[in-house]
Amino acid sequence: MLGTMARGSSTRGGSAGHPGGGAPAGNRARTAAGLLLLSALLSGCIGDQTGTTLQPAVVRVPPEAPRVTGRERSATDADHAKLVASFGGEYRAPAALKLLTEVTDRLVRATDRPEETYAVTLLDSPVINAFALPSGRLYVTRGLLALASDTSEIAAVLSHEIAHVTLRHATARTELALRSQLVSKVVADVLNDPVTGAQLQSQSKFALARFSRDQELEADGVGVKTLARAGYDPFGAGRFLRSLSRTTGMKTGTGQAGEPDMLATHPGTQERITLVTRAARLMGAPGLGVDERARYLAAVDGIAYGDNPGDGLVRGRRFLHPGLGIAFEVPDGFTIENTRNAVLGTTPEGSRRLLFDQVENPAGQGLEEVLKATWNDAVEAGSTESRTIGGNPAVTALSGGKDWTFRLAAIRMGDTTFRMIMAAKGATDPDAAFRRWTESLAAVGAAETQSLRPLRLQVVTATAADTVEGLAHRMLVPDRAADRFLVLNGLERGAALRAGQGYKVVVE
Repeated sequence: MLGTMARGSSTRGGSAGHPGGGAPAGNRARTAAGLLLLSALLSGCIGDQTGTTLQPAVVRVPPEAPRVTGRERSATDADHAKLVASFGGEYRAPAALKLLTEVTDRLVRATDRPEETYAVTLLDSPVINAFALPSGRLYVTRGLLALASDTSEIAAVLSHEIAHVTLRHATARTELALRSQLVSKVVADVLNDPVTGAQLQSQSKFALARFSRDQELEADGVGVKTLARAGYDPFGAGRFLRSLSRTTGMKTGTGQAGEPDMLATHPGTQERITLVTRAARLMGAPGLGVDERARYLAAVDGIAYGDNPGDGLVRGRRFLHPGLGIAFEVPDGFTIENTRNAVLGTTPEGSRRLLFDQVENPAGQGLEEVLKATWNDAVEAGSTESRTIGGNPAVTALSGGKDWTFRLAAIRMGDTTFRMIMAAKGATDPDAAFRRWTESLAAVGAAETQSLRPLRLQVVTATAADTVEGLAHRMLVPDRAADRFLVLNGLERGAALRAGQGYKVVVE
């Protein structure tokens, strides 16, 4: 999915040489306000950061915090509709939704608040995510369904989300945020001390992030207890978090989950794995409870995997966007990912990166002006070149930074202007690879776009002759098919398949 980039938006993001982008300035302000309001209600729990210190969490709100109501402070139907739309709409999978609902009902009966009611919504998004509203609305993406390997794992995710609601975490977080804002505002405005007010506001961000991490650990512990009480395998929580960590590691290209941001609202995944494994052992030895693997695989058999065709599709080194009617192919060695606002690519070692997105092109503004307006750093003098790429007008330029060298292009196709950026670490000019990539950009016909089909999960029953490599060979994934097969099926490297057992593969 591609979004429009802002005038003057930097493509370096928060660290040197990381292409990135954003929305138009006015939209950013409105979006930020909406996200702040929604984040006070949401308990978004599927994140992956790496940490080392385990601290038992007992979350308490300071008594002086402003008071807000509990479950009554919930999203309206309109808020629900906006939230669902932001994740691609509802995903229609009756068997999977039926399973999620039945598992939720079973878990709720095992909580300390069995009288409360919950409703599950399945979201049509490939990202791995789940979250809850204090009203009892639970949300699970199809991307998360694809990653889980059995019913106890998905039950662990739901149990964690239910714990956030029963523990009133969203309300507590809102109260602390309101108190932090109130204190800093009083100091800045009433006491006429803006410097101290700003310091307190900065400190409150760290306090709120730390508070949120403590909530995650508390929800993990309570969730495992509920999981066991409901009769599910309590070790399913640790298995799912390990799969999450592994898939995040593959995404970063390191094999390991990334380091945590100082303001991350989630503790490190390894920290969470340690906590949930310890909690599961307190419930009993492995083997306690059921995992219902076969039931789960039957429910997810056939669900969509990866991007929706309407949002653009990655097929190996090629990207196609039916709605925009364009396609391009990246050079050898690049792996690409389609995100909400741009197509991003990187080489395994991270020394080369690329970005493709759509940019605003105000009436009367030339392509050279567009390119400079959407790039914060200086363009090298004399490097700007007007060209024709695939019969379309284009402007290219060179920009050198301290640690990276960038090749830039703005290409107009009809009424749409696209931006293509390739970065190479150091002083090496990536011009040759950049030209091959930009020259591959072309329009695609209706016949090709109409023939595109989304990828889906298919559950196959292993025979005695099947191997990991053999089943992985069937997978239509961009790279590392064997590793992706192992993660999708919760298997460790070197594991042998069991004849007669079902396994997930990705097919068209």
